[in-house]
Amino acid sequence: MHTLLVLAGWGQITLALGTLAIPRVLGWPQETRRLEPLTHTVFWTYATYIWLAHVCFGVVSIALTDELLDGSPLARTVTGFIAGWWGLRLALQLRYRQLGPQGPRYLAGEIVLTLAFAACAVCYGLIAVGVIA
Repeated sequence: MHTLLVLAGWGQITLALGTLAIPRVLGWPQETRRLEPLTHTVFWTYATYIWLAHVCFGVVSIALTDELLDGSPLARTVTGFIAGWWGLRLALQLRYRQLGPQGPRYLAGEIVLTLAFAACAVCYGLIAVGVIA
């Protein structure tokens, strides 16, 4: 399980790095320029917080693997939170998938993201409930 958790950590960091392209691909700079200044700022603030959370989930998973696997209440809470985060992200991905761009390139990206979200939700969820450690 140690190796799987480290891989999940690197996967989240890779995901965060890959998502740096999303604003350009989806035209966020042009879209958000039409917003009121406060709404524009809030949007980019939230996007930054979410990106940073993904990086931190990865760093914690790599740097504190043993601690996340020790079965303590804190470990179960942290892994449960991460599982919930990715589970909700997966649910939103599936619920709103029809709103995204179309075409083979976007479909491939959607499949990869959906699998990554599901893998993280399952991995951290199993750790949180103590099925695997």
